[in-house]
Order: sequence, then C-alpha cells, then structure tokens
Amino acid sequence: MKNTYYKLSGIIFLLVATSYLFTACESEPSLKESQIDTSTPILNELDIWLRQSFVSPYNIDVQYKWDINDTEVDRFLHPPFERNVRPLAEILQTVWIEPYNQLGGDNFIRTIAPREFIFSGGFNFNPGGNTITLGIAEQGARITLFNIDLLDFGTVVYEEDIPNDFDVQFAVTGPLQTIHHEYAHILNQIEPYDPAFDIINPADYTSSWADRSNEEARELGYISAYASSQPREDFVEMIAYMLIRSATKWDALVDGIASPLARASIRQKEQLIVEYYQEKFNINFYELRELTYQALLEI
Repeated sequence: MKNTYYKLSGIIFLLVATSYLFTACESEPSLKESQIDTSTPILNELDIWLRQSFVSPYNIDVQYKWDINDTEVDRFLHPPFERNVRPLAEILQTVWIEPYNQLGGDNFIRTIAPREFIFSGGFNFNPGGNTITLGIAEQGARITLFNIDLLDFGTVVYEEDIPNDFDVQFAVTGPLQTIHHEYAHILNQIEPYDPAFDIINPADYTSSWADRSNEEARELGYISAYASSQPREDFVEMIAYMLIRSATKWDALVDGIASPLARASIRQKEQLIVEYYQEKFNINFYELRELTYQALLEI
C-alpha cells in the first residue's frame, strides 16, 4: 500500500505540473516572424566562380565579404577589393591544390584542407612590436591571409636577394610562402612529424626571435628568424621556404651559410621533412617542390 501511495502521488504531481505548463503556454504571446535572414543570397559572378572552383569540388569556402566589427579594433583590417580575390584564389588552385592532388591523388585536398579561407585586404600589424602576422591557421579548419590589396601578382622575389626582406610581402611569393607554412601546420595536425626534428639544435629557440635577422638565425641552424621561435614553426618554415624555391635556389641559400654546423642542421631537418612526406602521405617532396615552383613561374 505504501508503494502504491507514492506512485499515485507521482501521477497527481505530473498532472498538476502538466496543467500548469498548459496554462503558462496559453498566457505567452504567439511566436512572431523569425529575425534570421533565410533568403537566398544574391551571388555575383565572383561568388559563383568561387563556389564552382572551391566549394563544390573541395568543400572549401573562400570568404572575402566580412564585417570589420568581427576583427580586433587595433588591427585596422578590412575586406579586400573584389578585383584582388580571384587572382589570389587562382594561385591557390595552381600552386597549392593542383601539385598536392597530382602527387597525393585527386582526393588529397578534398580530404585534408582548411574548410574556409579568409582574405583580408591590409597588413595585420601586431600592436606594440615590429612584426606582422602573415597568416593564421585555426585548428586546421580556417586559414586567414592578409595583405591581399597590396600584392603584385606578377612579381617573384626572395628575401635573400633584396636589401629589405619585408618587400617580399608585396610580391606573390609572400602569400604563397604563407599558404605553404599554414597548410604544413594542418598536415602536422593530421600526422605528427618525427620528434627527432625538435632536438637537432634545440638550444637557440627563443621567444625573442624578432630580435634576430634571418641571416643570424641561419648561422644558428634555422632557415629564418621565425623558425627559431619554436620547433613546430621551424618545421613548417622549412617546408614553406623549400616549396617556393627551385632546387638550385634552395641549395644556394643553404650553401651560403658560413657555419658548417648550421648547414648540417638544416640539411638534417630537410631530410626529416622529405621522409615525413614520403612516409605519412606517400608524396615525394622534391617532386612536389618542382611542381609548386613551376606553377609559380607560370603565374
């Protein structure tokens, strides 16, 4: 009898609660029209081309229309001019997508890729310092590229060949190096590289890398000043530097380092990268370099 009492009480409580809910619902105002815009967006010719070239074949969305209020106010960033979007997107196709697909298979980029590119018109200057952010890879899902509006898409220059290496960021080699750098981060998230890379020359990694020149970093065994910030940046900087240069130009850069120990460190890192691409993705890295460099020359 005791158990029956508890069960009946539960039923009575449920009926009371249900009755209360019906009363409460009846007193609430009826739902109004949704404030969310569900209308079909108006697509211009560029939007249609981007969908056909990136969204449909690779599930990659290229965003060039965005609200400046979504960025940090002290960065002075802005959406790019539409005229500069397709030239950069076509470079992504020829210098990044096609070489990887040719060696890794038609599904390589479809399988391993950021799902969104964000194009920004201006430089991303870092407050309180003398550095700029060239690109950002966010959890393997998004890559943001800056300085789109100031690019000369027909110029190929390298920082070792000009007095002011910042000028590279106005040439097509600037964003291409950034693309290869950020994409290498995504590859590392899919397949970690050999930890042996981290201990080749660990003593001179520093958070004060911006106080070094690229030349000083190379004499310590790092291909760039930024590469000397930490091992994972060292790894992807090596990849980026090699993929925008011919074999001859890469060898000239490394062989120009005065320190035999530094040269040996960089060559050891190069070998680990070649093995990484072959073992993890079945891609011959030197063939990939040849394809990306030839595509660069044809822009």
